[in-house]
Amino acid sequence: MRGRGIPWIWNILVGVSIVVLSLLPRVIPVYYTHLLILTFIYGLLAMSLDLLMGYTGLTSFGHAAFFGGAAYTVGILTTRYHAHFSLAMLGGLAVAFLMAVVFGLLAMRATQVYFLIITLALGMGVWGLAYRWVSLTGGDNGLPGIPPPDLGLPWSLSDPANMYYFVLAIFLLASLLLHRFVSSPFGLTLRGIRESESRMRILGYHTWLHKYTTFVIAGTFAGLGGTLYAFYNGFVSPADVHITASAEAVLMVILGGAGTLFGPVIGAGLVVFLRNLVSAYTQRWLLILGATYVFVVMYAPGGVIGAVRTALERLMGIAIPKPVGEVSSPGKVAVPGENPDDEHAIH
Repeated sequence: MRGRGIPWIWNILVGVSIVVLSLLPRVIPVYYTHLLILTFIYGLLAMSLDLLMGYTGLTSFGHAAFFGGAAYTVGILTTRYHAHFSLAMLGGLAVAFLMAVVFGLLAMRATQVYFLIITLALGMGVWGLAYRWVSLTGGDNGLPGIPPPDLGLPWSLSDPANMYYFVLAIFLLASLLLHRFVSSPFGLTLRGIRESESRMRILGYHTWLHKYTTFVIAGTFAGLGGTLYAFYNGFVSPADVHITASAEAVLMVILGGAGTLFGPVIGAGLVVFLRNLVSAYTQRWLLILGATYVFVVMYAPGGVIGAVRTALERLMGIAIPKPVGEVSSPGKVAVPGENPDDEHAIH
């Protein structure tokens, strides 16, 4: 039976997960409902970054720029121009898309560590604008007073349970779209680019266009998470586009499992819950988070998803099949300078 496993296991897990997530707000305290909302929002950010890190082999340290740019757009449109939430949301997505289009043209000229440096510089440039352009962004004071979405329904999204279902619905839809993307022939091509870009070029693939398209898609989905964050949090500040926010997204991907798509959501949950629960008992919560990261890297290089799969395979004695689109070695994260097939770092 090894190698065949149980192909229906993933459908069962997805169905059970959706049912459980739908029932959770009714049985858990409100505080944990808020933490789950943040998990879904940051999960979108982490999954979008995983398109670059896990599937394309590009590590970005400026991904929070798209997240924060969309959030600022929602804040500006709703607080200063009183735009309807749907227009504000579309505006946030459009800004994230345009930012990704422009940033991608600049960042995709480089590979390896140079790509990381360029994305870092672009992200810090966005942070500088958010911090210095006081007349538009509010500077260090941020943009408070962002109203929750008004769906025109009898129930208000100011209620945590209603906001939970709103965010969950968008999260599930976005997850389905991302899964279809990584499972498509285009998405599977990214695996080949990650393993050996030069070989894919020899086979006739336009690798630059594949990477650029993925960069734009990843930035747009990060912007989707940013719009939800602005509506939920009601406040946006320069901290949401800082390098620390981008570093946290990278940490989420590695903790959950790069190249697994849904693993980064688990990583987002670990970071959110550790940050909020542990910080209530000690100010050294960053030390605990760092120790968790070191433990995962040393003893579970495939992330939480990889560790769980390995444990289940040993327990059941069969090979559990990977979901369609998952890379063959999810624990391998792009390390600048490790790919011998890249003759030049900057093209």
